[in-house]
Amino acid sequence: MTTSNIPYIKRTQRDYTLGFKLQVVAAVEKGDMTYKQAQAIYGIQGRSTVLTWLRKHGQMDWTRNPRRTAMHKTTKTKESPAQKIMRLEKELEDERLKNRFYNEVIDILDAEHGAGLRKKYIDKGARSLQKQESVSLSRLCRLLGFSRQSVYQREKRMEARQTELEPVRQMVLELRRYMPRLGTRKLYFLLKPKFIAQGIKLGRDAFFDYLREELLLVRPKRSYTKTTNSKHWMKKHPNRLKDFAPHRPEQVLVSDITYAQSREETHYLSLVTDAFSRKIMGYELSDEMKTTDVVKALDMAIGKRRYDTPCIHHSDRGLQYCSGLYQGRLKSGNMVASMTDGYDCYQNALAERVNGILKQEFLLETCQNITELEKLVSESVLIYNSIRPHLSLGMKTPNEVHEKSQQLMLLA
Repeated sequence: MTTSNIPYIKRTQRDYTLGFKLQVVAAVEKGDMTYKQAQAIYGIQGRSTVLTWLRKHGQMDWTRNPRRTAMHKTTKTKESPAQKIMRLEKELEDERLKNRFYNEVIDILDAEHGAGLRKKYIDKGARSLQKQESVSLSRLCRLLGFSRQSVYQREKRMEARQTELEPVRQMVLELRRYMPRLGTRKLYFLLKPKFIAQGIKLGRDAFFDYLREELLLVRPKRSYTKTTNSKHWMKKHPNRLKDFAPHRPEQVLVSDITYAQSREETHYLSLVTDAFSRKIMGYELSDEMKTTDVVKALDMAIGKRRYDTPCIHHSDRGLQYCSGLYQGRLKSGNMVASMTDGYDCYQNALAERVNGILKQEFLLETCQNITELEKLVSESVLIYNSIRPHLSLGMKTPNEVHEKSQQLMLLA
């Protein structure tokens, strides 16, 4: 495989987002890969770049080399020739049974699912066994019932395919620097125009398989913590969104509070999102769930509004949103309050969904302190609004939908 056709781009520490660094550090410390493997998989430049991240952001002590444990030799009892023959005959019978079992399983998979395992992996298995057992390829082909020519032809096709797909890895890694947990469908949507431009034939399902082979697939992570206290004496407002759906930006804003953990303590992230464009309009990270902190997120959203038309503000029945300070700010911002009926997260599903995206795709790893977490949140909101496509928006970004809708309103 040659990579001479791929231009070399020198990178610095600033080219990698904090979220990407934390993702790599977590993978290494969990034992999913070594720091050298992480460097090779993600195309990170510099011999000690990942090691520097581990020393700065990791929870383990990376200032020294890990100690190597000595391997103790086990003593074996001497067996007689008759015992050795009996043992070898037993092992031979076991191997024959295992061989029949594996062949039966492969035949069933090929027949029921069309997996084509024999044809697909026959060259890899033959080459692997040839190296391990020092057996000639001719002998293996004779035993397994296929020709050497088929092995050579398949290896040639695979090598050509790997060369063709080599630029794909670089494209994926480029996006992973900004969105380490972006879903494969969205990733394929962003990269498909580049595939077409470079003449790379790669469908969505084949793209899934490619990422799986390259260890670049991501698995969703789920967590839940209750942050709403709706049992209070303050006035609650009715749910005005039961029979209403927004048809333009800044018509409905939804708010919610979620937690974010650092190694020092638990922090709280207040978000205000446009229900039509899914754009995060305002946010505030704080150590407590105080009303004054939640109001700061609302003030940011109000400051980013372009129209002074009436707007519905929807939230849960948390005491921060019911407080006089928050309700007074809604009135001065020409907004009408709307709230869920009791503690029902599905009535504020959009705000919950935005929380989930940030926590499952961006705020995954634990930062050292609130200062580092503030930087991570700021990066995440910027990438969420301007780069990450949404299935519900026709694979467009929130900024694209927000700006385009406003332009259409001006033309009308």
